[in-house]
Amino acid sequence: MMSLSVRRTLVAIAVLGTGLAVASASVAASADQEQKQEQEQKPRPVRASVVGSGEFVLPYHRDKDVRSFTFDARAAPYSRPLPGIPGGLPTDARGTVKVSHYSAERDITYTSKGRVDCLVTGVRTATLTAVITEVSPGGPPNVGKRVGFSVYEGGDGKGEGKGRSKDRVGFSWNGVNLLPKGTTPPLEAPVGTCMAPAPYAPVTKGGYVVTHAELPSPPASPKGSTEPAGPAPK
Repeated sequence: MMSLSVRRTLVAIAVLGTGLAVASASVAASADQEQKQEQEQKPRPVRASVVGSGEFVLPYHRDKDVRSFTFDARAAPYSRPLPGIPGGLPTDARGTVKVSHYSAERDITYTSKGRVDCLVTGVRTATLTAVITEVSPGGPPNVGKRVGFSVYEGGDGKGEGKGRSKDRVGFSWNGVNLLPKGTTPPLEAPVGTCMAPAPYAPVTKGGYVVTHAELPSPPASPKGSTEPAGPAPK
């Protein structure tokens, strides 16, 4: 027959074991809660963007025309599959551009709109391209054509300046992207993704905000897949 002292010892051990199990469960639950809170509080990665609207002048051709660009472009890395690159590119982007040109000679405003497909940024700078989807009556037959833009944010970071803006823009047509040999006059060259000249035209009204972000690495491949999610390194 078990003695009283032995029974008391076994009961104490059982109680201690139960307490340790409860304490361990409590610690694990607390750790899970802390981890969840850290994940919720962790800031989302910054995505590159360029937004704003501005009028500009051509430094090499002064006239009474009014030209403006409006951008709402945001990075969407690895979202546009291409032949041989099913994961897309780190420069993939979405958004819209609007081009407006008031002709003083004809007293008419021509507009066109485009769908952004590529965006690359640096500190206060951006290049982007868009495929034209809509042109107002009388405008150039550019539907389906890719065009390039560049932006330099030289203002106060709010898309507006005091007095004359310090922002600048550039664009891929109007004689800056030609094939100099083969035809007379030279033909305009095709524009690849994210290709644009330096921002050479001074903004005179309005302005832009460039949010810079480094190009991200490809996302991890799905489990069980042997193919990289992004483009293969060269």
